[in-house]
Amino acid sequence: MADTVRTSLGPRGMDKMIQKADGEVLITNDGATILSQLQVFHPTAQMLVQVSKSQDIEAGDGTTGVCVIAGALLPACSSLLTKGIHPTMIAESFKEANKKAEEVLVNVAKPVNLTDRDSVLDAVNTCLCSKVVHQNADVLAPIAVDAVLEIIDSETATNVDLDDIKIVKQVGGTMDDTELVRGLVLEKGAKHTAGGPSKVKDAKVALIQFCVSAPKTDMENNVVVSDYAAMDRLLKEERKYIIELCKKIKKSGCNVLLIQKSILRDAFNDLSLHYLAKLDIMVVTDIERSDVDFISRTMNLQPIAHVDNMTADKLGRCALAEEVSIAGSTSRVVKMTGIEKMGRTITILMRGSTKLTLDEADRSVHDALCVVRAIVKKRYMIAGGGAPEAEVALKLTEWSKTLSGVRSYCARGFAEVRFYCNTILVQL
Repeated sequence: MADTVRTSLGPRGMDKMIQKADGEVLITNDGATILSQLQVFHPTAQMLVQVSKSQDIEAGDGTTGVCVIAGALLPACSSLLTKGIHPTMIAESFKEANKKAEEVLVNVAKPVNLTDRDSVLDAVNTCLCSKVVHQNADVLAPIAVDAVLEIIDSETATNVDLDDIKIVKQVGGTMDDTELVRGLVLEKGAKHTAGGPSKVKDAKVALIQFCVSAPKTDMENNVVVSDYAAMDRLLKEERKYIIELCKKIKKSGCNVLLIQKSILRDAFNDLSLHYLAKLDIMVVTDIERSDVDFISRTMNLQPIAHVDNMTADKLGRCALAEEVSIAGSTSRVVKMTGIEKMGRTITILMRGSTKLTLDEADRSVHDALCVVRAIVKKRYMIAGGGAPEAEVALKLTEWSKTLSGVRSYCARGFAEVRFYCNTILVQL
């Protein structure tokens, strides 16, 4: 397992081409992504996959390195076991050596200030230089740094909630067209089936969770209409019901309507879109449930579960809501800018020529955001290129000579493992 990802370590590491079970092809050098695609049955190998996933969640980057180190620790432990050292003693000695390694790293680290944008940018560029999208680092690195610094207080922040940064992926154009939007971007365009507006100034935005369509019977029930008079009456009642809904929506002052996706029945129909267009209301449909919280925090609005609860105080306000075409593609997005009382959130509109490059860019930008988060958590920076590992190995070897008995053997074994990453970098 460790040998599988070993060759993708560092700036000269190779990318892996993986074919999934459904035939889809994936090209990446992200350790966590590679390992998550493998079918692993060995218990220890499964632990390596979990270690890589934990590293991805906690630090965001270094998923390949952590797997390589964990793989190198196994033969080191095996060597110590053959000398007759008890497993508990090995584990305790490794923990002590790990604490000592942290002290060494803090001593060689350089304190960094978040206001020093160039230093933070250097760290992000280092992260991106080993990715597939390294040639676009000059565009993606400033976006990642600015995105994090926008949503935190540089002086007092001790952590970053990456859920406050939304990445919207759109195929079309090139990666250089990627932009940071200080507002909200919705992945779907506005509905034009009934000639509704595509640009609204001084927008009052409502996010509804009820359906703008006629009610239906339960799943097991059917309504049989036998004559034309009853059918006509049914259509008349449906029209009357939808008109009442649309009038109540308009009465609240809403002129941009976001409709959450519905599973049980149609969230909207052509008739409701027709009446809403007549009332000059811009409609965006199929809002995912997972996006509701982000939209609510960004627009400073409340999701509305019933039309009777639709009041002006539950609406969000922005200077401009417009539909924008994506260059090189038929898709469109809705941008909302100049938001009043906007929450501390931000959106990255990610662009790419193909879905493959777009997915890899998404993973790379996530890693870059995690690097900035790591600097916010612990405001230190250390040299790269294997220098920290060499320093740790050197200091731990010296420290192991001060210990007595089997602890000295274990500490020396741990120190040799720390130098293993440098050996791989040299080999590549």
